[in-house]
Amino acid sequence: MLHHVRTVEELGLLVRAARKHQSLRMDDVAGMAGVGPVFVRELERGKQTVQLGRVLQLLAELGIELKADLPDDFAATVAKVRATGVKPLAPRRKAKATKGGQPQ
Repeated sequence: MLHHVRTVEELGLLVRAARKHQSLRMDDVAGMAGVGPVFVRELERGKQTVQLGRVLQLLAELGIELKADLPDDFAATVAKVRATGVKPLAPRRKAKATKGGQPQ
């Protein structure tokens, strides 16, 4: 079934419905997906700042496939970007701690 998702709240409702349909407890699905139960609860309640990578892990575990419906004229640009790739982000540097434990 295709369902349009326009908000985090709508996605959260779908996640909750899929979990309930499969008779899974929140902590069980969290463990299966490698996320915490607090994360599952926050997603189901529509928290705006959930991490996309974890959302995708949870969706995969529930058997939900996320798709994007792009206009046809985007195809050439998508192919070009896919071919050239995207430069990965550099890892964040940790701040050095001083004697008082505060970053410099």
